[in-house]
Amino acid sequence: MALAAGRGDRAAANSLIQNTQRDVWRFLIYLVGRADAEDLTQETFVRALAGAHRFSGRGHARAWLLAIARRVAADHFRALSTRPRLATNDDWQVAVERARAPNLPGIDETVSIGLAVRELSTERRDAFVLTQVLGLAYAEAAQVCGCAVGTIRSRVARARQDLVEILEPGLLRHGRGSRR
Repeated sequence: MALAAGRGDRAAANSLIQNTQRDVWRFLIYLVGRADAEDLTQETFVRALAGAHRFSGRGHARAWLLAIARRVAADHFRALSTRPRLATNDDWQVAVERARAPNLPGIDETVSIGLAVRELSTERRDAFVLTQVLGLAYAEAAQVCGCAVGTIRSRVARARQDLVEILEPGLLRHGRGSRR
């Protein structure tokens, strides 16, 4: 599909988007959060379709798209760091709620795990989400991240250890920001 899309086949491009959009969006949710994931998913496909003629077909199209999504997220964070961020009412309310309930009593387990995953370092979070959430093979995740398969295995193992520590009762860290 990606090769045909690179040759200008609109049906192939539509099929590529339909078959991969959910995975790209889910990956970006873990990287940038739900608020920005939809816009960055669209940006990912804009970049992918503009550069589809450069897709060689040596790897899976999904891995190629997720690598683009990873770069889109990195560019997003770079852009955010260059301009001042204004606090909104919602930001203030979330901060107050977190200060009142640091141990998250009554919050669904899935939400707690999602917050814990966001605490991981960028490299460990990427490897963990790609393999454990999206179900990519370690080789595909290595292609997305641009590193060796053994490095992905190591990052996933360390991410699991970190998650166990983070999710121990009373240890979910909110205001601290993620480890980097």
